[in-house]
Amino acid sequence: MSGKSWTILDVEAKSHAPDFTLSDLSEVSRAARDCSIKYETLRGGLSDGVGMLRVDNGQFAFAVLPTRGMSLWKAWSGDFEWGWKSPVRGPVHPAFVDMGEPSGLGWLDGFDELLVRCGLESNGAPDFDENGKLTYPLHGRIGNRPAHKLQVAVDGDSGEITVRGVVEETRFHFQKLRLTSTIKTLPGESGLRIHDVVENLSASPAQAQLLYHVNFGDPLLDAGSQVVVPAKTIVPRNGRAAEGIDTWDSYRAPAAGFEEQVYFLELFADSSGQTRTLLKNAHATRGVSLLYNKKQLPCFTVWKNTTALADGYVTGLEPGTNFPNPRTYETEQQRVVPISAGTKIGFELQLQFHTDSASVQRAEKAVAALAGDREPQIFNKPQKGWCAP
Repeated sequence: MSGKSWTILDVEAKSHAPDFTLSDLSEVSRAARDCSIKYETLRGGLSDGVGMLRVDNGQFAFAVLPTRGMSLWKAWSGDFEWGWKSPVRGPVHPAFVDMGEPSGLGWLDGFDELLVRCGLESNGAPDFDENGKLTYPLHGRIGNRPAHKLQVAVDGDSGEITVRGVVEETRFHFQKLRLTSTIKTLPGESGLRIHDVVENLSASPAQAQLLYHVNFGDPLLDAGSQVVVPAKTIVPRNGRAAEGIDTWDSYRAPAAGFEEQVYFLELFADSSGQTRTLLKNAHATRGVSLLYNKKQLPCFTVWKNTTALADGYVTGLEPGTNFPNPRTYETEQQRVVPISAGTKIGFELQLQFHTDSASVQRAEKAVAALAGDREPQIFNKPQKGWCAP
């Protein structure tokens, strides 16, 4: 069987299916007989006009937001929901997010996804010029750019489901970048694979940054949860993070007023550059692994925000081309990716969701194998070249 593809959204062709459902895929692939694909346009509140594509592979489901830069909103293993409970009532349409507001923090008005990309021109803290004028907003613009093309496909033999979206971050007189995101999952697979391509559409060279802000809260995150990584170097971002350096890899119960702590890491990898991380709950009965290539994403950030549930109890695991410092500082450290005119660069990230203790244990052993008997270098204060002043 050859498979089949469908175009849900194509702005150039003036084609848009506001509601689209494929509940029986057996005619395309017998392997996909228990799978389904549904696209809907949300109505009401801050979500009005947001397109959501839900993919169910029979054992695992996830929701993609083409309106929000191809972010992943949430995922489900049966009745278990992966993600976090943001105080923002989302998903939020980008029209309600003011990226240019003077504080540079407008991005937070739409933040509630399981996975949101930060970039492409910048991906870190807000940056200001010598006069205090905002030059780069928090985490960049790509997460609030709607896709102008969205397609889905099902392979006739394997039943693999592919979602592909195209998003552009362009400005006249400035950079012109295109993100083509491809997300794949097989029937019964407990997770998904992302392949992103960033293309420079300009006739002039460009520079890019990309960070995957992957976020988890209750019910996965709880008191005693732990992040397990093959750490080579660990640096606290600031004095507040330094206060918790002895417990940087573990989590507390929700506590009102908790001030976030952020740690910058370099990880060990295998000979091809592949590395992986794990977040597990307190009893090691559930967890999630991130697998990626350190050559593409050399920097890893752990964000701990264990505030009250009502205020957004969450942690972020963040592979990136750089650390989420202001763009000016990261440029000085040469942590930007050059893209020649008309060329492309690729990034791959896999998410594996563990639903039992045996799977968590296997993932933890895989992390340990990367580190071997090597101990990390742990700094107890911010370091020059790592942390912006």
